[in-house]
Amino acid sequence: MDLTLKIWRQANATAKGKFETYTVKNISPDSSFLEMLDILNQQLIEDNIATPVCFDHDCREGICGMCGLYINGRAHGPDKGVTTCQLHMRKFKDGDTIVIEPWRAKPFPIIKDLVVDRTAFDKIIAAGGYVSVNTGGIPDANAIPISKKDADTAMDAAACIGCGACVASCKNASAMLFVAAKVSQFAHLPQGKVEAKERVKNMVSKMDEVGFGNCTNTGACEAECPKEISILHIAKLNREFFAAKIC
Repeated sequence: MDLTLKIWRQANATAKGKFETYTVKNISPDSSFLEMLDILNQQLIEDNIATPVCFDHDCREGICGMCGLYINGRAHGPDKGVTTCQLHMRKFKDGDTIVIEPWRAKPFPIIKDLVVDRTAFDKIIAAGGYVSVNTGGIPDANAIPISKKDADTAMDAAACIGCGACVASCKNASAMLFVAAKVSQFAHLPQGKVEAKERVKNMVSKMDEVGFGNCTNTGACEAECPKEISILHIAKLNREFFAAKIC
């Protein structure tokens, strides 16, 4: 496959960025998207064309959530339910032009090229996305009765990897799906109920403080989430928040 790549290049957070155009040839359809970028960077180094394109990655297995890129107007690209590192070049056609951008959100300032600073998510987690009470030793599996429905819902919420696709796909750069998933995974389990009120108030407050926008209710976050987190968790977040404010 021969491809034209239009990639956002930006030296740092304060520099003025722009798209640069590159071409890559003989890309295997079975290559992953990040492998294709590796090939491009090798080409840039060998031909002394430009400095390598900076992009974030780690596990390359869809686990860590670091590899988020905005590809042809979609978070993580044209495939559904996958991260950028799981996207393969067979989703594109020979001769295609691919536009590659970083996440676009004020709370995610660009570090360089396609790499953004997602420390804002860490701050939200630090505000309450954990259980701090002493729960004792590891209990037997059946020591704390939890309905299968609640257990499944909590596990679905816990699947969130914090990649930021929900923010990138929302026209208001809302982090509601991320925060909702982190609140919901504890709200459905007895271990999380002790600090439930403090957790939801602190996490929502921190979300607003770091500059994320309001929920648009368009469902774009759910559509682009690589782990397909349901927006029903946002409804759960709202119920938890209102209950915490009233009581």
